[in-house]
Amino acid sequence: MGAIAKIILQRLGLGLLTLLIVSIVIFTAVNMLPGDFAQLILGQGATPEAIASIREDLGLDRSPIVRYFEWLGGAVRGDLGSSFAQANFASFAGADTGSGLSSVAGQIAPRFANTMFLAGVTACIAVPLAVGLGILAALYRNSIFDRIANIFTLSSISSPEFFLAYILILFLAVLNPILPSLSNIYDGMAFSERLEKTLLPALTLTLVVTAHMMRMTRAAIINLLASPYIEMARLKGLSPMRVIVKHALPNALAPIINVIALNLAFLVTGVVVVEVVFVYPGIGQLFVDSVKIRDIPVVQACCLIFAAVYILLNLTADILSIISNPRLRHPK
Repeated sequence: MGAIAKIILQRLGLGLLTLLIVSIVIFTAVNMLPGDFAQLILGQGATPEAIASIREDLGLDRSPIVRYFEWLGGAVRGDLGSSFAQANFASFAGADTGSGLSSVAGQIAPRFANTMFLAGVTACIAVPLAVGLGILAALYRNSIFDRIANIFTLSSISSPEFFLAYILILFLAVLNPILPSLSNIYDGMAFSERLEKTLLPALTLTLVVTAHMMRMTRAAIINLLASPYIEMARLKGLSPMRVIVKHALPNALAPIINVIALNLAFLVTGVVVVEVVFVYPGIGQLFVDSVKIRDIPVVQACCLIFAAVYILLNLTADILSIISNPRLRHPK
């Protein structure tokens, strides 16, 4: 158990170091975006004095190094700063800009919850489907079923997400009005209605991520079918399905867990296009809207959350694959 704890601590340390480096890249890249928020708000006829005044109010006139460390320190404390757009709106409306109206965390929290709901629905569909297809493809390898499954999954993963989304909208919302084409989610919505409006973007993401998991499951199982213990199980008279599920699958879990975790990370960080197509009120949609208006604090916070989730799920996959494989736990 001490060896596992040491491995976990090492991975967490590497993850924190990676996140620190990524935060520097995020801050640098976001602040290099073309355009200026003050100029955008005031318009083309703005005077240099008015632009300088707004930049001073927002802290944009300070050194980038000072602003980075202030942002990083706030992020460590859970304070992601204040939205430029909301703070500007609040000041025009006479509201208190220090209230939750302009808080970046306050804007992101409900959007992130919506994205996690979409990712959860997709995972509940995609993971069992992919693992099941992978097991069946390994069981009936080189058969018609195996070829059809490979062609279908490769076709889906080779198609752009927006193309798959529009195809599903055409067939499931326009020609056959089974599901709504727009995912207008709001607080207080019943779970069944929320699930119905989330199903179409979830099916789109399912088509995107199923291929990786299905092919890795198939390859990992087939790679073990020539092992001596599998031959022994066959000689005992066990059915092919039982041999795969009971003997091959448990020993193939490490690569399968890795690819599942990577695809779950994609479900959180790669939903931007799908959320924009379906107007889904998630963090991806918020990210795109914030880039349009150069709302730097919101863009930085969204990028940092994407990076943190991706790193965390990668670390989780790494740790689970080590725990599930004794040879990785004890390399000597």
